[in-house]
Amino acid sequence: MLKIKILTCVCVIILNIQRTRTAGEMEDIQRIFSPCQKSSPDFDQCIKRAFNKLKPYFKRGIPSMGVAPFDPHFAEEVLQTRSVGGLGYKLTLRNVYERGWSQSTVTKYKTDWVNERIIYSQYFPEKWLEGDYEFQGDAFGLGVMRSGRWNLTLRDYSQTTRIKRDGSGVDVHVEVDHIGDMDIHVGNLLRGRSILEQMLDRMINLTWKPGFAVIRPLINDLVSTAFTDIWSKSFRNFPIDAFVQN
Repeated sequence: MLKIKILTCVCVIILNIQRTRTAGEMEDIQRIFSPCQKSSPDFDQCIKRAFNKLKPYFKRGIPSMGVAPFDPHFAEEVLQTRSVGGLGYKLTLRNVYERGWSQSTVTKYKTDWVNERIIYSQYFPEKWLEGDYEFQGDAFGLGVMRSGRWNLTLRDYSQTTRIKRDGSGVDVHVEVDHIGDMDIHVGNLLRGRSILEQMLDRMINLTWKPGFAVIRPLINDLVSTAFTDIWSKSFRNFPIDAFVQN
C-alpha cells in the first residue's frame, strides 16, 4: 500500500511538472511572437527576430506543440543520382546526423504573400554531418562500388531556404550561398589502404574549392532533406496563427 501511495505521489509530481513546463512554453512562445503583426511594415524583421529567439528550443523541442528536437537532425536516407556524358553515379547516404542548428542565425527573412511562401537566409559558424555511404559509379563502362563511413564539417557557412505550402505538406528548397572552409573524410575510398586514404583526404581538403560545383548539389540535397523533415514533421501543426497578430 505504501509503495502504491509513493508511486501515486511521484506520478502527480511529474504531471504537475509537465503542466508547468507546457504553460511556460506557451507563455514564452506567445511572448516571442506577440510583437509581430501581419499588417506592420516591420513584420518580416519581427519574424526574423522571433526565429532567432526560438534557438534554445532546437535541442529540446516544444513537446506541447508537437515540435520534436532537431539538433541534431536525423535523416534515415538521402539519395542522389547524377549522369553527365559518360559519367554517372548513385550515392546513398544513410543514418545521417546533422548538427549545428542551435548555433545558426537567421540573417534575412521575407514573406511572399502572393505565392504563399517564405524565403530566409541562415548563417552557421559550423555545421557537422556524418553517416554511412554507398557509392555506385559508372565511368565509360567501368563500374565502381564503395561503402563506408563519412563526415563533413562546414565552417562560415550560409544558405537560403524557400518554403512553400504543397497541399497538406511543404515544398522545401535550399541553396548553399557560401562556404568559408570545409573538412571532409570519406572512409574506404581506397578499400581500407589507410596511408593512401589519409593522403587522399589531405588532397581533397586542400583542393575542394575548384571542385565546389560538384559538392554543392550534394550539400543542397542534404540540407533540403533535413529542412523538409523538420518543417513537415515538427512544424506542420505549429499554431503560429495563434501567436501572430493580424
